[in-house]
Amino acid sequence: MDERRTGWVLIIMLAGQLVLLAVQGARDAGTSRLEALGLRVLGPVARTVSSAPRSLAETREGMKSRRRLIEENRRLRREVEDLRLRLLHLSDIEGEALRLGAALRYPAPPSGRIRAVDVVYVDHASWLRTLVLYVGGVPARTNQPVLSPEGLVGRVVTAAGPYARVQLITDRATGVGGMVLRTRRQGVVRGGVRGSGILELDYVPLQADVRAGDQVVTAGIDGVYPRGIPIGTVVSVEQGGQLFHRIQLAPAVDFGTLDHVYLLDDQAVPQALKETRPGAVR
Repeated sequence: MDERRTGWVLIIMLAGQLVLLAVQGARDAGTSRLEALGLRVLGPVARTVSSAPRSLAETREGMKSRRRLIEENRRLRREVEDLRLRLLHLSDIEGEALRLGAALRYPAPPSGRIRAVDVVYVDHASWLRTLVLYVGGVPARTNQPVLSPEGLVGRVVTAAGPYARVQLITDRATGVGGMVLRTRRQGVVRGGVRGSGILELDYVPLQADVRAGDQVVTAGIDGVYPRGIPIGTVVSVEQGGQLFHRIQLAPAVDFGTLDHVYLLDDQAVPQALKETRPGAVR
């Protein structure tokens, strides 16, 4: 309310008071009609004028509170953005810690240890059947097992300084000693049809008990991989001939998501002990 309007209100109030004084002496025991009319007209105006300072004070306080809320909101937004950045950083650290922790679940011989390395190249031309790793200052060695937190990835086939090439278990040319965990039945795991991403478990007799859903792990009998590393899950069992089942596995590892893998530093079985000499009993 501006000053001019306030002045007019005061004038009206003064005029009303004069009117009331003029009729005060002429009234009898009851309230005059003119006084009652004046009260009805001027009462709300007087109440408004008297409450105006309080309303102005409340308005000023409300504006101050609004400014404080705006500043507080800005400060909280800045804190939220800062916390989001910290959360992204901590998520990367947590993910790496979880991958390392999960890798340690694999059973390894007392002399073995696991170290994390980076995947730097994927051979898409061969349907993800080879990887190139950066292993750092400690060179890899041929036939060194390569793992992920989910299971078996493959083995090193070429080592060149800080780099190493890995043959994946999905390669048809590879062969891994596998074992059905439920029955301990052993066979050989190979890559399936090119590009299918399916594995096959060969040389399992028809009389052997193998079912869809069975878990297959490394058997530890091929001189390369230690026993107990997850390979895959049986998805189908068919009669492949007169002697053996035709068994297909879904790999435990999603090979399309690998960015880190783990080298198992272990003493491999010497090649001389795996070779068959003339006259040796097989």
